[in-house]
Amino acid sequence: MPAPLSSLAAYLPVLAVAAVFGLPFLLFSASRRFTGRHMLIFALAMFGVIIGVNIWLAVKAVGTFPGLETPNSYVASQVFDKERVAQDSLGWTVTPEYDGKELTLMIRDRQGNPARVRSLTATVGRPTHVRDDQTPQFTYQDGIFRAPIKLAPGTWNIHLTAEAWDGTLFRQRIDHYAGSQAQ
Repeated sequence: MPAPLSSLAAYLPVLAVAAVFGLPFLLFSASRRFTGRHMLIFALAMFGVIIGVNIWLAVKAVGTFPGLETPNSYVASQVFDKERVAQDSLGWTVTPEYDGKELTLMIRDRQGNPARVRSLTATVGRPTHVRDDQTPQFTYQDGIFRAPIKLAPGTWNIHLTAEAWDGTLFRQRIDHYAGSQAQ
């Protein structure tokens, strides 16, 4: 059974490099002389492959990178330490769970009691791209935030922003793995 086209495509850069580096030997054996024309063809082919692979890698990188985390990192850095100290003083811990239909977030204070949260928003997405990003609508019930959501198996990031009753913002990125329960 022949290999699928997608698996052959993975070997194309390797075959191209092998062809370029094998080119001078093929030319030399065909004409018995290695001339300046042969060297020019070899150099152009070699640099063409290098530039082509670089362009291909750059296009792939730009196509999968979600983009900026913050529009102005200098301005964000000016308040980072103050916000971090305020957030740490809350003493909150977040525990996510996913049962295949519903994402639950348990936010607890230092004593293990449900934290006093005024508002909560979250974006659930893949770490490598924004194509699958979802913003579920959470409801609060019995100390747990719940939201219906469909997640495919694999690694997901939960970007959580919660506001305490005193106005302190709590931001956290949670790495979450949706395994066999995922749909």
